[in-house]
Amino acid sequence: MRRLFYRGILADRVVIEGADAHHLMHVMRARCGQELVVVDDEGSVARMEIIGFSADAVHLRLVERFDADTEPPVHIALAPCLLKGEKMDLVVQKAVELGAVEILPVESANCVVRYDMKKREARAARWQKIADEAAKQCGRSARIIVHAIRDLRAFLQEVQARTLIFCYENEQQMPLKESLRTREDSRYAILIGPEGGFSLDEAEQVTAAGGVSVTLGPRILRAETAALAALAALQYEKGDLGS
Repeated sequence: MRRLFYRGILADRVVIEGADAHHLMHVMRARCGQELVVVDDEGSVARMEIIGFSADAVHLRLVERFDADTEPPVHIALAPCLLKGEKMDLVVQKAVELGAVEILPVESANCVVRYDMKKREARAARWQKIADEAAKQCGRSARIIVHAIRDLRAFLQEVQARTLIFCYENEQQMPLKESLRTREDSRYAILIGPEGGFSLDEAEQVTAAGGVSVTLGPRILRAETAALAALAALQYEKGDLGS
């Protein structure tokens, strides 16, 4: 059954507009009587029936509310530095499937790609669309937010209320597993470097801001692999992966 995210609070009658309405009417060729799973901004989930169409909207009727909470017990924000090509697309999609709650793209000194303001907005919109589709496909009960691209300094100011896991290529002493097993936090952020890694100055900034420097093991991982490996490890240790 197709899943939609409704920007509002579920009621007995709901109107779907915008891209979702267009997709239902012109791509899915939806018909009256067809049922959908709808998730609202508070994570409430319901089965709803299509009861009519207007020029650019689909009208739904509430059939049944049900408990379908698929969100992890820990809040994890994944912060990958910008990657070239379609690697960011992959990271966003798989991060949603693995249970990330937010994605915060970061521009650092060694990022290969650079975007002007117009391209930044376009990329963020693209990644949000990928996240939305991934959330629908894997049955998330909350919409996952992809934030605007920000520089490292701004990112460090924003994540001060979380435990910041700093996956650093030069770290040799503290394994991620050991670091996680000594913590009982509920809010985490994972910072992953770009293809060129972090500069020494950036590493100092991160640790000065409270980042916990960890290693992901003895092998060199591509940036996109490191992002998903770290997220999966955190979900396994503190979340619901494997439960």
